Amino acid sequence: MGTGKSTIGKKLAKKSLQQFYDCDHEIEDRTGASINLIFEIEGEEGFRKREAQLLDELTSMSNIVLATGGGAVLNEENRGYLSTRGFVVYLKSDINQLLKRTSRDSKRPLLQNSEPEAVLRELLEIRGPLYEEVADMVIDTGGHSINDIIAQIMSVEH
Repeated sequence: MGTGKSTIGKKLAKKSLQQFYDCDHEIEDRTGASINLIFEIEGEEGFRKREAQLLDELTSMSNIVLATGGGAVLNEENRGYLSTRGFVVYLKSDINQLLKRTSRDSKRPLLQNSEPEAVLRELLEIRGPLYEEVADMVIDTGGHSINDIIAQIMSVEH
């Protein structure tokens, strides 16, 4: 959450002449509801079911760039889809970068509380090892421009 998956994914897709999909945006488009509303009505569990179904569909496609939701790796099946069906890049950011990037964003249901830093730390602690598990490439986004990150990704044969 806040690492630049969507921004980098869009530019990478354009540069590599591939279709771009953002899992969260696809869910919103298909349901006609915001992620916040889905969380409110169905809870995180309902949202994660929708996410898993969509991830199965999207990872079955070829020649795409996919930005998953930040919590997609929590589901073991999702990790399997990602690691066996694609080349996975983990955009890694430190807590200060994440706080800066997410501080004014009201579209992140897990951060809508009085302790966003504590939530981000907990999310990193839980999700970090899972991202590492499925990643074919890890890029620390700190101090790198979007173009530098895209160049790093495109330099790898996959």
